[in-house]
Amino acid sequence: MKFEHLIEINDPMNPLIDEISHEQLWRGLVLRAESPRLFVPHLDECQIANRGENGFDRKLRYGELVITDRVVLETMHRVRYVVAPQQDISASSLTMTIEIPHPGRLFVRFEYEDGHDAATDEANAMYDEFRKSAYEESDIDTIRVLRDLAEQGRLDAMLN
Repeated sequence: MKFEHLIEINDPMNPLIDEISHEQLWRGLVLRAESPRLFVPHLDECQIANRGENGFDRKLRYGELVITDRVVLETMHRVRYVVAPQQDISASSLTMTIEIPHPGRLFVRFEYEDGHDAATDEANAMYDEFRKSAYEESDIDTIRVLRDLAEQGRLDAMLN
């Protein structure tokens, strides 16, 4: 299954939302990777290892389920989560890309890929529709949390 959608961050036609800077948005997306419990309330634990200039490895624990992934950072542009096949989990990825079509206009493109072939995708079509809906809701929540953190000044303080 491949799935993508776009969320607009700054809409100059909507005076009800505060503008978020490119730097705040980037810092928020990195914070989501480094401190996922702020964004995923049912996550029990996140351990980070092998931190380097371009990313790090994580071990995420949801009760008895443990998932390892690699976070790849392309500074100020893209955060990519890569899950290698493990136990009953197939390979998958999530890519969050900041898009700036015009100055002041910010979007985040969320792209999901589960690595399944077309036959598996067809067999899972109904299930995948539920997953797409859940992914989209999760991404909307991510942006909501980022907005809350920006409003509290927590993303500004982290930039220094």
